[in-house]
Amino acid sequence: MFDPPHIGHLILASEAAWQLGLDELRLVVCARPPHRGEGWLPPETRLQLVAQATAAYPKLVASRVELDRPGPSYTLDTLDAFVAHEPETAFWLILGADQLTSFARWHGPERIVGLARLAVASRDGARTADLLAVADRVAPGRVDWLEMPTVGISSTMIRERIASGQPVRHVVSPPVDDLLAAEGLFRGQRQLP
Repeated sequence: MFDPPHIGHLILASEAAWQLGLDELRLVVCARPPHRGEGWLPPETRLQLVAQATAAYPKLVASRVELDRPGPSYTLDTLDAFVAHEPETAFWLILGADQLTSFARWHGPERIVGLARLAVASRDGARTADLLAVADRVAPGRVDWLEMPTVGISSTMIRERIASGQPVRHVVSPPVDDLLAAEGLFRGQRQLP
């Protein structure tokens, strides 16, 4: 959801673009997640933050495709839209190892795997037998593994720090920090849900 985006997102995206040899990596801002409630920040604000965070990264692009579509933001619908507009393009869906374990319960997982390969970010090279078995079950022959540095930062942590008036400039990019300040979100001015 990028609620808000942080340097962990930029590290993952940059590493994925490099490791997969991608020309472009789209950071899709979710408008209406089907699996959780509204975000802390409005979708348009999150899109603006992602655009600012990625401005210095030529291969990273903020995507509003889910903001312009009505209804819940399903990954399948997003991939359908991308493939329909760019049928000759190879797509990857980047997700964390924790998301891979729940992937079979997603909306249309078989169709997702038909549209895109899965690029799974494992931390510290953690590819346990269980994780490999899940990959073989949900996306046989369609998983690429990404080696990611461990980054102990989450959007939840950032929201909690902002609510308690703690600094976040070192865990978000400076443009994101500036926009969060401009939105009046520091010093507990906006409460967590």
